[in-house]
Amino acid sequence: MTDISVDKARSKKGFSGKQVFLIVLLTLLVAVVLTYFVLQRYVFAKEFKPVHLSQNETIILNEKLQALGFQPDTTVASNEPTKKKGLWGTGTQDKGNENQAQNRDEPELTPEPYKEDASKREINFSEKELNAMLANNTDMAKRVAIDLADDLASAKMIIPMDPDFPIIGGKTLRVNTGLGLSFANDRPVVILKGVSIMGVPIPNVWLGNLKNVDLVQEFGLESGFWKTFAAGVEYINVQDGKLQIKLKE
Repeated sequence: MTDISVDKARSKKGFSGKQVFLIVLLTLLVAVVLTYFVLQRYVFAKEFKPVHLSQNETIILNEKLQALGFQPDTTVASNEPTKKKGLWGTGTQDKGNENQAQNRDEPELTPEPYKEDASKREINFSEKELNAMLANNTDMAKRVAIDLADDLASAKMIIPMDPDFPIIGGKTLRVNTGLGLSFANDRPVVILKGVSIMGVPIPNVWLGNLKNVDLVQEFGLESGFWKTFAAGVEYINVQDGKLQIKLKE
């Protein structure tokens, strides 16, 4: 009886001091790893890698832009960032010669009667082309990345914080957002899917209760941007890696 009582008493003691120390140590290690992961991924976010097009892809993009009225540089170089040229090139250029080169390469304008080409109302861009156009802007190239999926356009953004901002001043924040884009009932459908900061979804009430709301249907009846936007779009389609918009006459 005595031996049994002693065994029961020992079994009720729970964890030993060594076991408690190991549990606390393991918990601290897990907390440190998770904190490091969150800080590196969301607070001290690294810049995105700019998208570079190949020679053939750059030619195709320049042709699309020319069809829309842009006049890109007809010289297309390799996809090396320091050598690439063209309207959407990512290469660097000496500031002193930039204006001279631009004036030299610009074509002369010739008078011609106005006409409309119905095919130019159709705008087609791939996900890679959109990101390459962003890469032309040195401020946005490494801070914005666009993703196209079925009926969904998403964007990742890295936002530098003001140095005087508390705690995270001078650091960068990673912001994700999604916008549903489709066409139904003879009008475009634009739905805000949500906004996340540092991986944390922003509450709907903080977004003005606009999450999962069709902005065209909500505000398209009033005079303003959404009504004008919807009236000018004949068709819009977003597929995996592709964006297609057709404008009305």
